[in-house]
Amino acid sequence: MFEIIKHDVQIDFMSRRRIWVGLSMVAILATLVLMFTKGLNFGIDFSGGAEIQIKVPATWDTGTLRSQLSKGGVEGFSVVQLGEADAHEFLVRAKGGDDRSVTQISTKVQSAMLQTLQPGEFEITRSDIVGPAAGSLLRKRGFLAMLYALLVILVYVAVRFDARYAPGAVIALFHDTMVVLGIFVLTQRQFDLTILAAVLALIGYSNNDTIIVFDRVRETLHLKPGLAIEKVVNIAINETLGRTIMTSFSTFLVVLALYLFGGPVIEGFAFTLLCGIIVGTYSSIFIASSLVVWLTKYQERRKNPHSQSPDKKSGKKSYQVRPDPSSAGL
Repeated sequence: MFEIIKHDVQIDFMSRRRIWVGLSMVAILATLVLMFTKGLNFGIDFSGGAEIQIKVPATWDTGTLRSQLSKGGVEGFSVVQLGEADAHEFLVRAKGGDDRSVTQISTKVQSAMLQTLQPGEFEITRSDIVGPAAGSLLRKRGFLAMLYALLVILVYVAVRFDARYAPGAVIALFHDTMVVLGIFVLTQRQFDLTILAAVLALIGYSNNDTIIVFDRVRETLHLKPGLAIEKVVNIAINETLGRTIMTSFSTFLVVLALYLFGGPVIEGFAFTLLCGIIVGTYSSIFIASSLVVWLTKYQERRKNPHSQSPDKKSGKKSYQVRPDPSSAGL
């Protein structure tokens, strides 16, 4: 039988858990600093603006359309080709400062095209406008959606497993979300509703991998109740490692194909999932499992606060023998 990971592999993942958790904490802190200093590059879904789908003559390309819009006075826009090249359809995204300027973007685009073309030579097939107030509301609700998803997963894991498992799962998902957001801040890729949907999909995907590891931890604890929690977690990770690698690798290949051949419309969604698959696999092994170890040890210390004392462990009292006063002068 073909095996990527041998069934008797024994990698000690938990021996360096402090290093991995420390690196993750640095990454989260760096993301928070970047969020407040540099900020996300919000798309028109969250900042307000217009999306206009336009069909142009066969002799036009992206550069020609971009040059024409610039001559017509359209500012702060981007042009993305839709579908195949012979379709000659483009998506123009332009940000606006207030409601009035946003509503004027479509008129400006049409006026810019009419400077060179006749009305029948081009066609505006779709025009979507999002005001700044609506964009701000969408941004608030989008981040609340991520928060609610994390809270629901917290309750789900606590009910299905144990209270000591739930914080590790949620913190690992929070870690994944923050690292992906940090990548978007660093690269200044546009963050819109499509990317938000990818982040929510990532939360579900990453949690699935964590649940499988937790399930094996629980099974191993039932089979070997006297085994130390570090060894139990190591056994669980090693036994599911082959499945984790195969699932993550196959999913990564599919999403990579979408990123390379799916076109610019789906590129951002695929890029988010590519980052999330890598980060989510890492957090399931090193972050969620490490927190289970720490929380289990913490609960054990609370139940047996003197468990480290050998005298307390044996249940015997210790006595200190004082010297005989009569022999003090000898």
